[in-house]
Amino acid sequence: MCKGLAALPATCLKSAKDMKHRIGFLLQKPDLNPDQRAASSKEKSPPVKRITPLEVRKWKESLESLLSNDDGLRAFATFLKSEFSEENIEFWMVCQEYKKTTSQEDLASKAIKIYEQYVAAESPNEVNLDSATREETRRNLENPSLSSFNEAQRKIFLLMEKDSYKRFLKSKLFLDMVPQPLSSMPCGMEKRGRRNTSEFGQALPQCA
Repeated sequence: MCKGLAALPATCLKSAKDMKHRIGFLLQKPDLNPDQRAASSKEKSPPVKRITPLEVRKWKESLESLLSNDDGLRAFATFLKSEFSEENIEFWMVCQEYKKTTSQEDLASKAIKIYEQYVAAESPNEVNLDSATREETRRNLENPSLSSFNEAQRKIFLLMEKDSYKRFLKSKLFLDMVPQPLSSMPCGMEKRGRRNTSEFGQALPQCA
């Protein structure tokens, strides 16, 4: 064994240096710390989709335009949930999904589930349908097809269009997403961009 730095032969010194080099190399590659792992995860995550002002404005054109947009559909569903009437949009959505069914066997089982969940009287999430439409939908289950819920879905769409949709357009949820026109901003502010409070206090023009 090599004893004492003063008496070390050249071979011992070389071995010690080689070992030190290898240990140093290993120490330079530690496992990622939590912050580094989070940063790495963020780099791999897809970018967050932002809702554009143009999309939001289109939601005001019609309920159909609103529901055809994924973000609009989610916003409207959130609003209906706040009003405790989410069963209407849920029924509309399951009907849309039902129309994509390709198997006749699946068609029959899905039709029964939808009817028992949303259409039947006293069902867990009963939607507001007149008795004639409810009975027509029940008869459709005898020979289920992709159009079995068309009339019931249409009635619920019209109900939402006349009632919930109009309230949604006046709700804080929607208005908070609508970009404010420049004309509604205080005089002079639309030309100033982003400034701090002190700058506004010093340079705010006097409006007539």
